[in-house]
Amino acid sequence: MVFVAIGWGLGMGAARAGGFELSDETWEGCSQLLELAQNELGEARVLVRASLDWTELGPNDGLLLLHPEQSLDSEEAAAFMKAGGRLAVLDDYASGDELLSHFKIQRASLPERPILYLRGNPALPIAEPAVDTSGGRVMGLHPTVARVDRVMLNHGTGLVHPELTPVLEVRSVDGKDVVVAVAGQVEKGRLFAMGDPSALINQMLRYPGNRRFASGLVQYLVDRDAEGGAGRLFLHVNKFEEKGAFGGTTPLRKAIDRKLKAIAEALAEARKDGLPWFLHVAVAAATGLLLLLWTGRVLLRAYRNRLPRFARPVSLLAQGGAPGRVAMLSAPTSPPAMTLLELRSAFCETAGEWLALHPPDRSGTGSAGPVSRPPPFAPTPVRPEVLLDELAARAVLDDAAVGELRQVLVLMNEAETAVIGGSAGRIGRGDVERATGVVRRALEALDRHFGVSGPVSRRAGAGARRHSIPPPELVAGRANE
Repeated sequence: MVFVAIGWGLGMGAARAGGFELSDETWEGCSQLLELAQNELGEARVLVRASLDWTELGPNDGLLLLHPEQSLDSEEAAAFMKAGGRLAVLDDYASGDELLSHFKIQRASLPERPILYLRGNPALPIAEPAVDTSGGRVMGLHPTVARVDRVMLNHGTGLVHPELTPVLEVRSVDGKDVVVAVAGQVEKGRLFAMGDPSALINQMLRYPGNRRFASGLVQYLVDRDAEGGAGRLFLHVNKFEEKGAFGGTTPLRKAIDRKLKAIAEALAEARKDGLPWFLHVAVAAATGLLLLLWTGRVLLRAYRNRLPRFARPVSLLAQGGAPGRVAMLSAPTSPPAMTLLELRSAFCETAGEWLALHPPDRSGTGSAGPVSRPPPFAPTPVRPEVLLDELAARAVLDDAAVGELRQVLVLMNEAETAVIGGSAGRIGRGDVERATGVVRRALEALDRHFGVSGPVSRRAGAGARRHSIPPPELVAGRANE
């Protein structure tokens, strides 16, 4: 609740309604403008909408945009006016520049030394009706200011367009007068633009000239020729959404463009004015909830007891000897080619003993001194080719078995070359399992051929240990502690 309260406090400023709202009866609202329009046209003909639906507008309707906070779809606005609709844009420092630029209307600064201004403040100049002198002739006053002598302004901007009719202007002491309102024809329709929407707020409508100007503008936007008929007046203030298309269905491209434009404008507004108040509340609530969850998880966490280092079992790899050797060969990071080399060494040693090709010196001494066992991947005492020839000569293996064993020994030689060259990854677990099966069958054939009266038994006695190859699932599998 504390976080929600903080977020609410941060967003209170953004929650307050802005100026120009039609329901706002304070000095900066436009409730009197709405009341004036309803009195002039009737409540049924004055429509206030939160979103601008172009499909709802007809060629006899008028559209008044007061201080728009997003750019208007200039293509739809042009289509609306070309069909006969009338559009008025009253904006000073909001987002109406894009629409005005589409019709080649540019901003200009008001005179720093106006002839007439309020309360001794040049930022509150007084505008007067401008006489249209296009074509070298005096054309008279625009209908919106036909009964107006003066309009009080409030920090507005001037407008520049060489072809549109000037409606209101601020006269300067140095003679450089600046137009503040212009009007022009767009095929069958009309466009009216003014650089000061504050002229129509409640505070300014107390001046008779401003009130008569507001009445003339309302009548101008719905006034039609005899064959046109009476139209409706749509009022849109500040922020509103656009949808639909004038006289047809909105194309998919335009719908996507509007969504992208709305996102871009929302981001620009967030950079300028900060996040909306409800996002402050949402972020504060989410932050508080995450903090509570994290705190509860930390406080209720159950820690697992760990054995001290001296009480932990010694891993196979650290034990050394045969267990450590098996653990090293079956580790996930060890290449299968190393297992093939170990298998070749074991086969050559075992088969050599069966065939009495290199009788071991079990006493550990000899004429040349102690005999040491060769390292795991050192050249074997008996070459594999010699073993193959001896097995074939003694008819221990048939031709098919000798050929199969020869292929396996070639694979083992390739594994040795791969390990030395650093490309042992080409040998897979499947190759190891196939080689293990072939070697096991060869050793079983030796066992059947010699039996208990084989060379090893004769040299070491009937109780001597027979050499054997472990099953494939042990050689090619992974070590488990």
